[in-house]
Amino acid sequence: MPEPALSQIEVIAPNLKRRLSGVTATVVRLIPVQARQIGIVTTGPGLPPDLPHVALWRMAFLPRDRWRVWHARRNTEMLLGLILRHVLRRKLRLLFTSASQRRHTGYTRWLIERMDGVVATSARTAAYLARPAQVILHGIDTTGFAPAADRAALRRRLGLPDGVLIGCYGRIRAQKGTGDFVEAMIALLPQRPNVVALVMGRATDPHAAYLDGLKAQVARAGLSDRIRFLPEVAVDQMPDWYRALDIYVAPQRWEGFGLTPLEAMACAVPVVAARVGAFEELIAPGETGALVDPGDVAALARATAALIDDPDLRAAQSVAARSRVERGFRIEDEAAALIAVYRRLLDTP
Repeated sequence: MPEPALSQIEVIAPNLKRRLSGVTATVVRLIPVQARQIGIVTTGPGLPPDLPHVALWRMAFLPRDRWRVWHARRNTEMLLGLILRHVLRRKLRLLFTSASQRRHTGYTRWLIERMDGVVATSARTAAYLARPAQVILHGIDTTGFAPAADRAALRRRLGLPDGVLIGCYGRIRAQKGTGDFVEAMIALLPQRPNVVALVMGRATDPHAAYLDGLKAQVARAGLSDRIRFLPEVAVDQMPDWYRALDIYVAPQRWEGFGLTPLEAMACAVPVVAARVGAFEELIAPGETGALVDPGDVAALARATAALIDDPDLRAAQSVAARSRVERGFRIEDEAAALIAVYRRLLDTP
């Protein structure tokens, strides 16, 4: 995509990290939707070529004809925004989105205090900030993530069995609760021969031994054919792996936000999740799934068993899960809420 003229830019969303991260994924998801309504561009490395993008060095030459919004999501991006405004005298309104759920360092608090506006991705995140923030929850593409037209045919194509399928997707590490999921499945599956559990994701080098230990644990339980460890798949293939499921489990012990429950719910899959990240704001217990305390394997197993053993409950929560996402967690809703923030900052005298 050719670079837009600097004069057309209203909002800049920097991405100052080469490796794929949750922040980068957020930028990639949002920018195409926002670009339909406002003159927004990205800048920085590691982004797809089809996004509206301006080379980072050109930020030093933004016209001073009017105010523009610099939407930072990392410390480095807040700092660069301050340099552009106060050293290079660019006319920028500085906005920061926080997804962190921990006490900020003194340096981060200093940066945040110098922003013109702050957004938090959940109410829990907002509680860690030392200044008021507007809560804007993440949304997802409800067209791409949608129920299967023919789930039986989809399962055949993916090489998956009939019966009840339970999934747990994402990075494989202790923090993500993968071991808690495996323990819960080892407790549940021997008495439920029609159930298969899928663990899909990647274990980076520091966590390879952890994954090997989980596989050995499953083998000792004699369940290697029913608790399956699958390799990470491309992002564009993920909707199929959600819509093939009956139940999704998000057992994280810590999470900043966590999109996987929304992705599953959009595919009409009820979710059992730990009370971390934004999960308490996403899931309606008893309506679209269940919430348990992080690390409580027994509670995780009980909540999952309730859905396994009651097909009518699964069916009702499946419909309710999709409906909940459509009512308030579409990516269009997130984009519109952020654009409203941009407009307020641009209209500020």
